[in-house]
Amino acid sequence: MKKADVLKDIIEKKKERIILAKQSFLEEDLKAKIKDLAPARPFIQAIYKPRFISLIAEIKRQSPSRGIIRQNFNLQDIAKNYQDAGVQAISVLTEEDFFGGNISYINEVKSQVSVPILRKDFIIEPYQVYESRFFGADAILLIADLLSKEKLSELIELAHSLGVDCLVETHTEKELKKALDLKESLIGINNRDLHTLEVDFKTTERLYPLIPKDKVVVVESGIKIRQDVLFLRILGVNAVLIGETFMEAEDIRKKVEEVMGW
Repeated sequence: MKKADVLKDIIEKKKERIILAKQSFLEEDLKAKIKDLAPARPFIQAIYKPRFISLIAEIKRQSPSRGIIRQNFNLQDIAKNYQDAGVQAISVLTEEDFFGGNISYINEVKSQVSVPILRKDFIIEPYQVYESRFFGADAILLIADLLSKEKLSELIELAHSLGVDCLVETHTEKELKKALDLKESLIGINNRDLHTLEVDFKTTERLYPLIPKDKVVVVESGIKIRQDVLFLRILGVNAVLIGETFMEAEDIRKKVEEVMGW
């Protein structure tokens, strides 16, 4: 029996969502409104600290692999806990159908914190980049697996023109080559295979040595305990993106301090 391809299902739903979003908020209107916004908060600057491993703490209600992760999902409380714990940035999952997110969450979180916000979603076309900037994202996630080199280049260029940083996420050598060819400075290594949802820490061990030292590297998925963070720090990784470990914790701030060793 053929295994389900979760990523394929997510993208099908995402395309439907984009059509609806474009009907309720025209791209031209988004472009016009963006001009009056305050500048985005510098994301790369916030997470790049030599000889220190930064934390991008994630807010997500649920996931396809886990179902509901946090029953008591209070955005403002979670954001305040992260801010009080001293995180360097916050990732907000805005995908609606599989992760229970919403793009409106970005500004709700942003109003509570002073750190930059990453929009974590499945971004496949320019409309979503304009939308991200309008709704308050300081950086966006771009998944190399989803985008051709040309499309990736187009979206990066657009984001940069709006003052938004891009975290280009990779999972294989081929995807990493695509990202590095584009000379983007912020590279993500996701230990999770988005097609099967399986997590393998060896992904980082395999890909990290292939990345030039002048890149800022973020590792995602499967980071659960202090030893995981220490291992990545020794390796030379600049930042970790952690969500589920904190979302399932009763005391978020305490869990952040425990995992990060702060």
